Amino acid sequence: MQTPLPMDLQELHAYADGQLGPEARARVEDRLAADAEARRQVDDYLDLNRLLRERYDAVLTESVPERLRSPKKRVWRPVAAAAAGMFLFTTGFASGLWLQNHGFDVMGEGDHVVREAAAAYAVYTPEVRHPVEVAADQEQHLVTWLTNRMGARIHAPVLTDQGFSLMGGRLLAFDDGPGALFMYEDAGGHRIVLTICLNEEEGKRTAFRFAEHEKVSVFYWFDGPFSYALAGEMKRTDLLNLAESVYRQIVS
Repeated sequence: MQTPLPMDLQELHAYADGQLGPEARARVEDRLAADAEARRQVDDYLDLNRLLRERYDAVLTESVPERLRSPKKRVWRPVAAAAAGMFLFTTGFASGLWLQNHGFDVMGEGDHVVREAAAAYAVYTPEVRHPVEVAADQEQHLVTWLTNRMGARIHAPVLTDQGFSLMGGRLLAFDDGPGALFMYEDAGGHRIVLTICLNEEEGKRTAFRFAEHEKVSVFYWFDGPFSYALAGEMKRTDLLNLAESVYRQIVS
């Protein structure tokens, strides 16, 4: 399981994002006045937030790309395009830092699938209160919602025989359109995520491909209208066992 940020760093993040109340903000400002390292950390956060706004704020007013108007894909309405921009802004900071700090660099065909899965893993698995948008006790609603948004039938694979229970899922925004995330957790609190996004070449199929760095492993493949990626901090052989189970259930 990816270790959540220490509380003091979470507080610095919240301060930089303007999410603290008056008392907490005053407490942090007192700390910053006496702690040069904390001040530097906050300045870095503010600089990154500024750079991300400069790069992605324009996405909120962009028109829907022509390639997303194809009959094969569900049309993104302006609100969805705006949501995509907000997703890039809110996740770009956390995922960008995580990928940079861990040296996760995957090149070649499918690199965007790996990067998106790694970013989703980095952003959502540390969450304590809101790791998923719709919990597992509303699985049917979750699957129906994601199926409607993705434009083709999807379902949440069952991994209980491998020791992982479904926590729930959420809608994601990828460069190629809407995406889906299912999160699982074992008895020890270790989490994995399955991300599903549109496959631009619907006839394209591949065998499993693997990417890793340190403790992070990602298996990904293309099949039919979607590409799939399973990400977790575990041994390659253990994740492969899970990926094979996911694949069997998807093609059955």
